[in-house]
Amino acid sequence: MKLSTVPGLAIGVVLALMSACGAEEPEQAASTSAAGGTGDGSTSAPGADIHGEVDIGGGRTLYVRCTGTGAPTVVLEGGDGDSSSSYRFAEARIAAVTRTCVYDRANLGQSDPAPGPRGLQELVGDLELLFGAASIPGPYVLVGTSGGGYISVGYAVAHLQDVAGIVLVETPAPFLNPPPEIIDETRWDHPDNRERRDYLQVEKDAWAARAVVGDIPVTIISNDYGPDAAEGERSNVEDQRGWLVLSPRAQQIVVTTGHAVEERDPELVIQSILDVVEAAG
Repeated sequence: MKLSTVPGLAIGVVLALMSACGAEEPEQAASTSAAGGTGDGSTSAPGADIHGEVDIGGGRTLYVRCTGTGAPTVVLEGGDGDSSSSYRFAEARIAAVTRTCVYDRANLGQSDPAPGPRGLQELVGDLELLFGAASIPGPYVLVGTSGGGYISVGYAVAHLQDVAGIVLVETPAPFLNPPPEIIDETRWDHPDNRERRDYLQVEKDAWAARAVVGDIPVTIISNDYGPDAAEGERSNVEDQRGWLVLSPRAQQIVVTTGHAVEERDPELVIQSILDVVEAAG
């Protein structure tokens, strides 16, 4: 979910939304196999399924699940507070075409905790470590839902040669002047901030880092809230055009589903990812 798209919400509603994020995590508890299927830190054969916790160093592990074979590797990044289960709707379809990976960020799902504040550098750094520790090869098609899109962009800008495509699903421009209640409810040490993420700073840093990643396929899916929407939402489509700078081949798809596009129109999200995979091939 993305809190900065709901500036008019009462504090109680914001708290409820933050608490609800990642509610699907218990589904993963049935997983007992470690990365490579060995449980001892050894790696699997190339293209083998990965399903378990991977040691990324520093006394921490991250949960990762990779299925399918082929290139590029699609990496699905869930929204703020969302575990890897948030992309269950798309995994099988995409894995039937190419290698597909999801993971739990630190402090979520089956991954180990990490202290805050968690900034863009820490979030991208964990992804870098995971790719190496789990032997997840590039090139990558990075898919970010809502707040996950900032991590996808942060990684892409830092690793231009490793990224073959990008899909951002309702990843808004950052707040220019967030109201005090949003500043308070999204601070990294708020009791309901499970990720310990400095949400507003991560958004600003990813936006400021925007640059041409390459001549690669990029799709930006943006929701049109309509003329009667709250002031902070009316310019959402126009604001998200700022992501088009990532590639001369970038395109924007405008929807009217609301912020949770993956819930209201999962087929559109799946097809957009597959289209970018095909174009990157």
